[in-house]
Amino acid sequence: MAYIKISDLNFSYRDDDGNFIPVLKDISLEIEKGEYIAVLGHNGSGKSTLAKLLNMVIDDYEGMTGKIEINGKDITSPEITEDEIYELRKDVGMVFQNPDNQLVATIVEEDVAFGPENLGLPREEIRRRVDDALATVGMSEYARHEPHRLSGGQKQRVAIAGIIAMMPECMIFDESTAMLDPIGRKEVIETIEKLNRERHITVLSITHYMDEAVRAGRVIVLNDGNILLDGTPSYIFSKPDLLREAGLDLPQCADLMLRLKKRGIPLEGDFNTPEQCVRSLLNALHK
Repeated sequence: MAYIKISDLNFSYRDDDGNFIPVLKDISLEIEKGEYIAVLGHNGSGKSTLAKLLNMVIDDYEGMTGKIEINGKDITSPEITEDEIYELRKDVGMVFQNPDNQLVATIVEEDVAFGPENLGLPREEIRRRVDDALATVGMSEYARHEPHRLSGGQKQRVAIAGIIAMMPECMIFDESTAMLDPIGRKEVIETIEKLNRERHITVLSITHYMDEAVRAGRVIVLNDGNILLDGTPSYIFSKPDLLREAGLDLPQCADLMLRLKKRGIPLEGDFNTPEQCVRSLLNALHK
């Protein structure tokens, strides 16, 4: 059974005049436990709306048809109880774009403890979870620091630690690296990959950075509320024309390699990452 199953989902917002504006159209999707998925799409394609529906931040289904099931529970059913929604929300954590919006305490370890405390856990268990979460994101030495004195990447890692401490089965990252410098982005992406690899947490990473998407196991491209493409990074980035029609670019190295290929250089294989590009160029030189 898929961990997340979306069936024939259509979702619309109401505008100021009370009219429904379609955002998601005929979305059907299955996500297995432990997958690492990147979700791409131009602004307004429906990425964040999908994330908020899965995290149950949006729970007004007036403008919706279709069904969303998480771990076998239909979260859109009128029969689902508040207690069931509460339990499911603990299993699906969300990290937003601006870490400052998720930091609530004046000391790092207190911030990470906020979620477990609200779950009513014993003090010893909270202490264990906080220490474990900070170690996972490489922020143990900053436990007694003030969050506002940290760099952007460090703040985002603290925000991630706060979600980890609640021990979710799935984490959704909604443009979580968009406000970070390259070093901060690298720190956060390495943390996301570690969570997926070592803890088998299901990851949905909504991003507009192609070099982040190529590191996922699967990429989903949304275009004007529809699923345009769904597959491995190699498959997705072998469709440059479709991506450009959707307002998206190729990863920089893939774009370079395609240009070289058009000039007659015999390049083969995938070239979505710098490592793949180097390998392909070396193979071409030795022919």
